[in-house]
Amino acid sequence: MNIFSELFNDLTGWLTVGIILFMLLMMAFLFSMFVNKSAGSGK
Repeated sequence: MNIFSELFNDLTGWLTVGIILFMLLMMAFLFSMFVNKSAGSGK
């Protein structure tokens, strides 16, 4: 746990977390678009 506290003391840890969260959000957004597109073309 000591490594985590050192990570979040400087900006690099928060930057990494932000990038990971951003990537997850973009993947979820693209996935929802893909699902909607496939569902629309099926009808």
